[in-house]
Amino acid sequence: MPGPVPTAPQTFLQVAQSCDNFRIGSGTEKLIPWMLSPSLSSPAIGLLRPEVVQQLRQEPSWYFGLSTTGREWVSFAAGIDTPSARSRVMKDLCERWRDAGLWPDEISPRKWRNELYPVYRNPFGPRDFPGDDEDARGDTLNYAFRMERAASGLFGIVTYGIHMTVYEEVPSEDGQTLNCNIWVPRRAATKQTWPGYLDNSVAGGIEAGLGVFDCVVKESMEEASIPEDIVRRYARATGSISYFFRTPRGWLQPEVEYTYDLCLPPNSGVQPKPLDGEVESFELLSLEKVVERMRAGLFKYNCAVVLIDFMVRKGIITPDNEADYQEIVTRLHGRFDYERWASSSSR
Repeated sequence: MPGPVPTAPQTFLQVAQSCDNFRIGSGTEKLIPWMLSPSLSSPAIGLLRPEVVQQLRQEPSWYFGLSTTGREWVSFAAGIDTPSARSRVMKDLCERWRDAGLWPDEISPRKWRNELYPVYRNPFGPRDFPGDDEDARGDTLNYAFRMERAASGLFGIVTYGIHMTVYEEVPSEDGQTLNCNIWVPRRAATKQTWPGYLDNSVAGGIEAGLGVFDCVVKESMEEASIPEDIVRRYARATGSISYFFRTPRGWLQPEVEYTYDLCLPPNSGVQPKPLDGEVESFELLSLEKVVERMRAGLFKYNCAVVLIDFMVRKGIITPDNEADYQEIVTRLHGRFDYERWASSSSR
């Protein structure tokens, strides 16, 4: 994927819609719910496109349901009913598909992340984890299994990440308005996804077994060289955003991002710097410049909405100065039409 090409100036609502861009029933492609077990009462854990279902029909570890009313669904086969068994099936399947060259836009060796994402029975439930022994607590947790990050779009699972805005406050002329400069990284040209786009100060996916704030600490050092003691002292949890994104190639990515702010104190001496090669450079930009580049489409889709959320929380975007305020705020806290996933085969 080439780097970003500037667009005509977009409104904040258009930026939000570019990220939260999918609703069940809005497309022509039939989507099949992925259920945890063959029972109709089991929870839906993903949404599958027909080409993935067709490939799964060649595999031995899957069940394909069809009710008398024509409702279709896919699940793990009977007997694959423990976290470790599900994880083994997914590991074997995804690696074989990768090696066979299937869906190279998602799971080719270059796209492969070698990171395991958790899958939960209830995507809005507890972020529990059994530990190294996945079966240590039986099959009683919200945690159901784990699978390769790169394949999450193929299976339409809900994924989770962290985004932190690192900024410095700048005194305003009136002494009341919040002015700030934000540390903005540019993604490396070698990144598997969205190379060359602008990003949030610190961001990353949450692997299975890793706590949310532990992920913030980890990514802060790996991506931005921000010491752990600075993060633990100054980072503040500010909530979460959630949106339903459909990629340009049609893969579904319902995502939850936990948001954090880190306001660097004056003369802290802290300056984000690349460390692990995922970031090309950092630039300290005024909020005005950040908004200008966001409106031009230069930020990765979800990073832009994290910055919109930041401006809402800081009172920069308000009901009085933004006509689409309520629509924007609502779009940043969606539920992916989740209640409809299991109710019927969806389009």
